[in-house]
Amino acid sequence: MKRVFWFAAAFTGILLVLAAQQSDVVIKLEGGNRPAIAVPDLRGSGAAQPLMNAFNETLYNDLDASGLFKMVPKTMYPLQVPQQPPDFREQPPPQPTRPGQQPRNGGGAWLSDWSSPPVSANYLAFGYTAVQNNVLVFYGWLFNVGQATVSQAQVLGKRYFGSPDEAGAQKTAHEFAADIIAQMGGTSLLGTKIYFVSNRTGHKEIWVMDPDGSNQRQISRFNSLSIMPAVSPDGAKVAFTSFARGNPAIFILSTDTGRRLPFYNQVASMNATPDFTPDGKQLLYSSTASGRAQIYSANIDGSNLRRISNTSALEVEPKVNPKTGTDLVFVSGRSGPQQIYRMNMDGADVQRLSNGEGEASNPCWHPNGQIMAFAWTRGFATGNFNIFVMDVASRNFNQLTYGAGRNENPTWAPDGRRLAFMSTRSGSEQIWTMLADGTQLKQLTTAGKNGTPVWAK
Repeated sequence: MKRVFWFAAAFTGILLVLAAQQSDVVIKLEGGNRPAIAVPDLRGSGAAQPLMNAFNETLYNDLDASGLFKMVPKTMYPLQVPQQPPDFREQPPPQPTRPGQQPRNGGGAWLSDWSSPPVSANYLAFGYTAVQNNVLVFYGWLFNVGQATVSQAQVLGKRYFGSPDEAGAQKTAHEFAADIIAQMGGTSLLGTKIYFVSNRTGHKEIWVMDPDGSNQRQISRFNSLSIMPAVSPDGAKVAFTSFARGNPAIFILSTDTGRRLPFYNQVASMNATPDFTPDGKQLLYSSTASGRAQIYSANIDGSNLRRISNTSALEVEPKVNPKTGTDLVFVSGRSGPQQIYRMNMDGADVQRLSNGEGEASNPCWHPNGQIMAFAWTRGFATGNFNIFVMDVASRNFNQLTYGAGRNENPTWAPDGRRLAFMSTRSGSEQIWTMLADGTQLKQLTTAGKNGTPVWAK
């Protein structure tokens, strides 16, 4: 995006803005091979029933967002929904039927009611809630409804506990969904956070929210311009660029307490766009300590500054490979308009990754250290930034967003199956998520303008 380089250019007097073939989808999702799961609206007894809307919505959305399942439409479900395993009847032996006669149906009480058309599910999530001793208790089961007997069908059976309010209902639903996802070999996003920048208070500050957009809260309170967050691998620190002291500088806050942690900013007109190394012991960032924005590394307290890049071009947005810790991608104007490059941590073996067309920025490594997401102005809707993913070794890439506003600042979810990004598709700058094949778009923010998300464990 054109604003990536704006502050660097302001201090250098240069107006810059921060050869592959199109390939198949780089991130392979299960697609049509995903198991079908039925997730009926579950019920609660007594004081638990008013909380079930929050529970059911959370459970369904978590499973849908995982990208692991084909969600069976609820209009296909039988009228009766089991609440516990004894509600099922053992399937009777096959009965001879006349030509054209419909098979026997138990109205939801037999496993085959869920595995056969029109439901045609592979799995069924069911259970019930109650408030006991001022604690919300959810009894949850996951059944493989393709099994012959009820005793063989159970995949998961567990109790979950929460406070007797909407927050407790959402908590138990998140935990049940996480266990179901784990049974399928997936990784739940429960406990992960998305840090982002919002101007909803009148100043750009760092905020944080859950991956479904809930529990949005403010982290920084400098009443200034705080932008471009990065989160340490252990999730304990957030580093960002702040103008609170005049020139852009690196600030670090504790994510638990919000307390500012010590970081010495070298004398420079700009220290910005930080990123943590995989061990959390160093920061990489762009600095004008040498007179022009270049890539530097320093200890987590700002000591031991070391220059990595050395060109006459502006260079920003370093992102360290999370798998190796030995190489990084960054944005540079060394070949003209901003492009994405890769180099070793010592500055050697510099390679351009984007092919020189248009402008490319906002690189972000996939957790596997082999793929990156980035924003690019080439391809469909040329001239506007869209989200792409690229296999770094082969340079093969795929475009994920098409012709729906401006789309920038991609960040990978820790499971590597989803991305958060900024988009103007709804009319203003907001945070969205999508699966890594570009499907299942969901808007997370609405208040003010919001951007530069970072998805952290």
